Amino acid sequence: MTSYRQLFTTPEFRPLLLSSAAHTAAQTAAGLALATLVYRATDSPLLAAVSMFGPSLAQVLGATLFLSGADRLPPRAALAGLSVAFAAATAVLAVPGLPVVAVFAVVLAQGLVAALGGGVRWGLLNEILPADGYLPGRAVFNMMSGLTQIAGYATGGALLTALSPHRVLLLAALLYVTAGATARLGLTVRPPRAAGRPSVAATRRTNALLWSSRPRRLLYLGLWLPNGLVVGCEALFVPYAPGAAGTLFACAALGMLAGDLTVGRLLPPAVRARLATPLLLLLATPYAFFALRPAPPLAAACAALASVGFGAGLVQQERLMALTPPALGGHALGLHSAGMLTLQGIAAALAGGAAQLTSPATAMSLMALASITVTVTLAFAGRGGRGGRDGGGGRDGRDNGRPHVPDHTGDPSPTAPTAPTAPTAPTAPTEPAARTSPTGPTSPTSPKG
Repeated sequence: MTSYRQLFTTPEFRPLLLSSAAHTAAQTAAGLALATLVYRATDSPLLAAVSMFGPSLAQVLGATLFLSGADRLPPRAALAGLSVAFAAATAVLAVPGLPVVAVFAVVLAQGLVAALGGGVRWGLLNEILPADGYLPGRAVFNMMSGLTQIAGYATGGALLTALSPHRVLLLAALLYVTAGATARLGLTVRPPRAAGRPSVAATRRTNALLWSSRPRRLLYLGLWLPNGLVVGCEALFVPYAPGAAGTLFACAALGMLAGDLTVGRLLPPAVRARLATPLLLLLATPYAFFALRPAPPLAAACAALASVGFGAGLVQQERLMALTPPALGGHALGLHSAGMLTLQGIAAALAGGAAQLTSPATAMSLMALASITVTVTLAFAGRGGRGGRDGGGGRDGRDNGRPHVPDHTGDPSPTAPTAPTAPTAPTAPTEPAARTSPTGPTSPTSPKG
C-alpha cells in the first residue's frame, strides 16, 4: 500500500494538491460571500441557498455536454484554464449593483465549466499515482479539502465582518488565479488519456456506457442522493444561524476531515468495505434533530458528527474504480463528481423552498429524513441484486468482466475489490475491461464526499 510519504514524493502530486487547495479555498470564500450578499439583498433562504450551490445545480448540463473532454483534453492546460475562467466569473460577481438575474446567469456559467473540472483533476490523479495509491491519494485530497474549508469558512466569516461581500469575492478571484498559476507552473505537459475530440456525442455515448451497468448505476445513486440531500441541510446554515454560519460550515468541514482520515487510513479494508451504509446513515441522522432548533453550539456539534459520514464516499468510489475501465477513469470520476454536485444543487434548492414554506430548521429535518430513506432503499436494492448477471458491466455479461462478487454488488456498501488485472485498450462500442481496485486502500471523493 502506498504511504502518505510516498504520495508526496510522487512527481506532480504536490502541485496538483496545492492547486486544488487554492481552488477549494476560493470556492469556499466566494460561496459564503455570495450567499451572504444575496440573502442581504433578498431576505430569501431559497435564493441564498441557490446562489451558494448554484454552480453545482448546473453541473448536469456540463456533464451532458462537455464531460468527454475529461479524458480528451491535455490535463495541465484544462486545469489552468478552468481556474482562470472561475476567476473571471467571480470578478464579475464582485461588481456592485449586479442584478440578481445576472448573478444567477454567472452562477450557471460557472456550473457548466465546473462539470469538466472534476473529471480532469481526478483522472490526472489516477494517472500520476501507482495503482495502489489512488485511495490514499484521494483521502489526502479530501483531508486537504476539509482543512481548507475549515480555514476558508472561518476566514471568510471573519472577513465578512470587516469587509463587504464584494471585496471578499475579489479576494476569491485572486485565489482562483493562484490555483491556475500553480497548475500551469507545477504540472508537466501530458497528452490526453483518450483519442478524439471532445464532443456532445462522445459524452452521451460514454455516459450511456457507464450507466448501462446495474452495479455502477446503484453506486452512482448511492454517491449522489444521500450526500446531496444532506448538503441541502448545510445550504440552510446561513438562514438558520446568520451570525454563526461560518462556524457551522467550519465544524462540518472538521467532521468531514475526521471521517476521511478514519476511513481512508485507519480502517482495514475488510472493515471499511462494510461501512458505507452505516456512514451514510450517520451523515443524515444528526440533522433530523434540527427540528428541535438546537442552539448554535449544539448545532455545530451535530454538523461535525454528521459530516464524519462523508467518509462513505471513499468506500463507494473505491468500488466504482473497480468497476470502471482505465480509459474511462476520468469520465467516470467526472460523472460521479458532476452528478453529486448537481444533486447537491438540486437539494439546496429544495431545502431553500421548504424553508420558505416552513422554517430552516424544519426543512433541514425533512431533508435528513429523505436521505435516510434513500440510503435504506438503496441498501435493500443492492442486496436484491446479488447473484444476478449484468449485461452492461463487462465483456462476458458479468460485473466488469470478472467473476461475480457475491457480497454487496451495487450496494452502497461495496465489497473490497480484488487484485488488479491488466487493462485492455478500449474499443467502441464495447466497454473495455475494468481495472480492479488494488488490494490496499484507494479512493476518490469530491467537495462533499
